[in-house]
Amino acid sequence: MLFKSKDNYKNKKSLIIYFSRGDENYAVGYIDKGNTEVIAEYIKDLTNADMIKIEPKIPYAKDYDTCIKEAKERQKNHKAFITKEIGDITPYDVIYIGSPVYWSYMPEELVTALKGIDFSNKIIRPFVTHEGSNLGDIPNQIKDICKNATVLDGLAIKGSMVNGSKLKVEEWL
Repeated sequence: MLFKSKDNYKNKKSLIIYFSRGDENYAVGYIDKGNTEVIAEYIKDLTNADMIKIEPKIPYAKDYDTCIKEAKERQKNHKAFITKEIGDITPYDVIYIGSPVYWSYMPEELVTALKGIDFSNKIIRPFVTHEGSNLGDIPNQIKDICKNATVLDGLAIKGSMVNGSKLKVEEWL
């Protein structure tokens, strides 16, 4: 179920699960830290949430063109291995799920990480970085994967604007 909410979730026990990639990114060039990670860190600073970064077992290429070919192949085959599982999310009330937008969807590594977890009675707040896709179909994708969760409105920030967006993140929270 997708809900709009004006409730403040800052004081709830929270977990941030995100995928982010540095190296060469569209519209921003080479970066040390991925755009989604910057937003995840803002959320952590503002909520004191725990964080889990989803890492691919086979890293993506550093250059953008090769990376997108690899990402398309992983999405097409639904094969993306990760370095570690998320684990028990029972103690958390709110789960922030962060992702870049790859052709309207999450990277396959994040899909792999989320599958099979019991999201019953959890509130999910999606956030994404993009360069024109907005949220894409990610809220619906999360709703399909994270059964029995309440999926609230998401936050979409252009990757080229992340470094000046902490206030926008705080307003969303």
